[in-house]
Amino acid sequence: MRTDRSRREAIQWLAGASAFALAGCSGGAATGGGGVIVTPTPTPVPVPTPTPTPTPTPAPVTGIRVAADAKKMRFGSAFAWSGAGADAASFANPDYAAILERDCSILVAENEMKWQSIRPSATTYDFAHFDAMVDYAQTKGIAIRGHNLLWHQPRWMPDWANTHPYGAGAAGVAEATRILTEHIQTVCRRYAGKIVSYDVVNEAVDPGTGTLYETALSTALGGAQATLDLAFHTARAEAPGVELVYNDYMGFEGGATHRAGVLALLQGFKARGVPCDALGIQSHLDVPSGTAVATLIANQSPSWRAFLDAVVALGYRLVITEMDVRENGLPAATATRDQGVADYARGYLDLMFSYPQLRDVLFWGMVDKYSWLQGFAPRSDGQEVRGTPYDSSFRPKPLHSAISAAFTATTARP
Repeated sequence: MRTDRSRREAIQWLAGASAFALAGCSGGAATGGGGVIVTPTPTPVPVPTPTPTPTPTPAPVTGIRVAADAKKMRFGSAFAWSGAGADAASFANPDYAAILERDCSILVAENEMKWQSIRPSATTYDFAHFDAMVDYAQTKGIAIRGHNLLWHQPRWMPDWANTHPYGAGAAGVAEATRILTEHIQTVCRRYAGKIVSYDVVNEAVDPGTGTLYETALSTALGGAQATLDLAFHTARAEAPGVELVYNDYMGFEGGATHRAGVLALLQGFKARGVPCDALGIQSHLDVPSGTAVATLIANQSPSWRAFLDAVVALGYRLVITEMDVRENGLPAATATRDQGVADYARGYLDLMFSYPQLRDVLFWGMVDKYSWLQGFAPRSDGQEVRGTPYDSSFRPKPLHSAISAAFTATTARP
């Protein structure tokens, strides 16, 4: 038997259930018989997964050596020694080493074979750094040049060589001869079969006068001519199959007096039977502003060609040993400078490559950050000098493409 109370509870329950059903139909919240708010869980709306934007992959860099090798020529660079992993123009710097190995088939030590580096005194030698550089080149199958056996200027001789007690007369000649021949013999014997070309003598001609510098060593030995002749004869005796080079900076943009002095030196070598095989042309270019590159090259070509024609007529080969581009005269805008450097270098290389006697081209460094030009020839506006094939972030510049294009355009060497 149902009581009034149970009947009232049943009516309340039915009212709550009806309200819940109506709320469910309308999507709103419902109140249960006990006054509790009930909210149904909404169905989640699918969110599409965004498609990631791919990171652009830089185009692979083709090494300059590919174009040079195809013409039976060689492209290379100066490099340096440094401690393991150092941030430098060194094979120990992985980023720099990658450039050397991709672009170069010949290398040269920037400083580590000079007298100041390997001969700290008249009686001692230190080959540790240069040994490591030669070993690296050999491991990578890259040829190496020797720079240099004698830098014939007093300011570039080590202090001990400028103050050494050579003596006077015959005793002085004998002592100076011993010092020079011992140095060349020691170096050439240590690296026999490893070095393919030596700058036997570097920068012996005074650009201002066209005459030969004298040093304490040459004064004791009997004069500059006798000293240079001895250097080449000693090198030939010790390295019979190696290219022997006289290396200097004659100046593509000028320097008639310097060129005349170098030509006279080479003529004297030939007349005396001095075994010099090639002229090393340093090629530290200096591009001015305000004139079209084609006009600059055309204006400078006649006197430069006359000089080169005279050199090759004597039977000498040519080597570009230390190329880079000073761009201090160009505007500050990076793109403008880079293109100006590339165009000027291309014009110069096209001219030089017209001489089949030229096979090897070496830059004096590959990355702007480490270029000697940053300290030697800084820009007046404080901008970084951009005279090498790669910028300071190791990215190739228009100069890199211009060098490759010059190799591609020239004729293959026999």
